Amino acid sequence: MSDAAIRPSGITAVPLATLLGGLDLRGDADAPVLITGISLDSRDIVPGSLYVALPGRHVHGADYAAAAVAAGAVAVATDAAGERAARATGVATVVSDDLRRQMALLSSRVFGNPGSKLELLGVTGTNGKTTTVALLEAGLAAAGRRVGTVGTLGFRLDGLAVPSGRSTVTTPDSPDLNALLAVMHERGADAVALEVSSHAMKLDRVVGLRFSVAAFLNLGEDHMDFHHDVEDYFEAKASLFTPDYTDRAVLWTDDERGAEIAGRAAAAGLEVITVGTREQAQYRLSGYEPVAPLGGRATLTRDGSSVELRIGMPGTYNMIDAAVAFAMLETIGTDPDDILAGLAVAQVPGRMQALELGDDAPTVVVDFAHTPQAVAAALDALVGSFDRLVTVVGCGGDRDAAKRPAMGRAAAERSDVVIITDDNPRTEDPATIRAATLAGALEVGGDTFVEEVPGRRAAIQRALELADPATVVAVLGKGHEQGQHVGGQVLPFDDAVEALSAWDRIREGRS
Repeated sequence: MSDAAIRPSGITAVPLATLLGGLDLRGDADAPVLITGISLDSRDIVPGSLYVALPGRHVHGADYAAAAVAAGAVAVATDAAGERAARATGVATVVSDDLRRQMALLSSRVFGNPGSKLELLGVTGTNGKTTTVALLEAGLAAAGRRVGTVGTLGFRLDGLAVPSGRSTVTTPDSPDLNALLAVMHERGADAVALEVSSHAMKLDRVVGLRFSVAAFLNLGEDHMDFHHDVEDYFEAKASLFTPDYTDRAVLWTDDERGAEIAGRAAAAGLEVITVGTREQAQYRLSGYEPVAPLGGRATLTRDGSSVELRIGMPGTYNMIDAAVAFAMLETIGTDPDDILAGLAVAQVPGRMQALELGDDAPTVVVDFAHTPQAVAAALDALVGSFDRLVTVVGCGGDRDAAKRPAMGRAAAERSDVVIITDDNPRTEDPATIRAATLAGALEVGGDTFVEEVPGRRAAIQRALELADPATVVAVLGKGHEQGQHVGGQVLPFDDAVEALSAWDRIREGRS
């Protein structure tokens, strides 16, 4: 088994026939085998596992069925295209035309239906999922709950990492996700807050889970390489707000897509809780003010009474996340005072994260903003609080290329200086990516100084060289990430560490 898999310790062996009862799988359902695990990765198979052989972009998982059986798999689930290779292994084989959905239901059963033993809170939206989940974590922890989180920052329980060894995706595939929930339950969690991505909904990763409450934040353009158009992207997110997944929807209805989901959810019989700045919102957010050095406060009114929200992050968009988190937590019965106490102290790595560089240094803020809307929101939160704004920005390779000029424009429209550099180029030519981003920035014109600097380390140093103590340097795009994807490699790289090191070099050069 690879060191990537995470497994609960208390797994009860289940007969294959019992496991498959009522599911849409045909074949050797009555084979006399006991199942003690499930995986779609042949490297993670342990003896007694059910191997799920899915089709991939380049190869079919059934091509690895023999390896899975050699590692101890006692049965294979696959689709029609993989059936022949699966049966050639000689173990029990079952087939489905809806394999991902069946895999999710099987995963829940194998690991003892862990979602039913936890209070699950789900958050979807283009931007803000990670921050909102962190705010939920803080509010629940302040109320004395033992909280797990699943999302872009990885997996955590009681604020500590739950190692998995995996390259983190926002929402793991269903075997990993259900195993993770089972582990969190074993270790004492009673609530888990999850980021629910559009990929997760489209690929049936959360099928079989029931959320006590689910929230929608916003919709922008992202993942067009996967969804191909905005409507498909929206429908994937909107599908969370159905009776299959939840009975309660908390929706930011200033976003027109949130208002659209509100109508659909109400028609489907869900309890709809609206959050927004308009009078008709059940939770109405108003009076946002920045709080020095990098925080904010606002008023949230519901049922004729008001509370003051305070957070340690700047920007109205972060306050929106806080308002949604407050509504979610109050909806499930959390004491408002505990919620407010938790929100006030919440910190989110790589999300408007301010670095301490010492006296006579510029302020440096690291943020994960990687869409045009997120870049605009992050920089809008900083404009006006400092004399000058210097922005470092790039775009990822092998991803939606259409957003690259818009990223450059969003940065140039708000900054005094923009440094265009590399993000995660992956297999693309970094110069090609920079050129598209640079073109968008140069369209803005005006007094903004725009410079292209190949290499992210050099770009961060250049930005700091152009800064003084009254300047804020915004390093956008990678946030919490600790590696840079270049070619087929992941090279160690942390924006916060690089900024601190660059400032040390600059300071030494001046001494």
